[in-house]
Amino acid sequence: MLDKDKKQKIIAKFRTHAGDTGSPEVQIAILSAEIEELIGHLKTHRKDHSSRRGLLRKVSERRRLLRYLQRENATSFEKLVKQLGLKAAKQFADLDKHDDVVDELEPAV
Repeated sequence: MLDKDKKQKIIAKFRTHAGDTGSPEVQIAILSAEIEELIGHLKTHRKDHSSRRGLLRKVSERRRLLRYLQRENATSFEKLVKQLGLKAAKQFADLDKHDDVVDELEPAV
């Protein structure tokens, strides 16, 4: 579990407006931090199956929220994925490289 201070810092960093605590961006960021903590816990306590179940639940919840955010606000999704360093960020990094190559090939007008 995240302590209050960590959670407040995450909310302050990822909120979309003042007083925002429940936007998908904030929820995804909090879930990502909780997932990281659980991964660390499970590395030392390999046989803690109840925590493993909780980890899987949090991962699926984050995945569902990410799909929702991608569908509703693609730019916010791309920005959040890059900030958190999730796997989906590789897609956008490849697209950015592709855009740079296309820009170099097009003649300047």
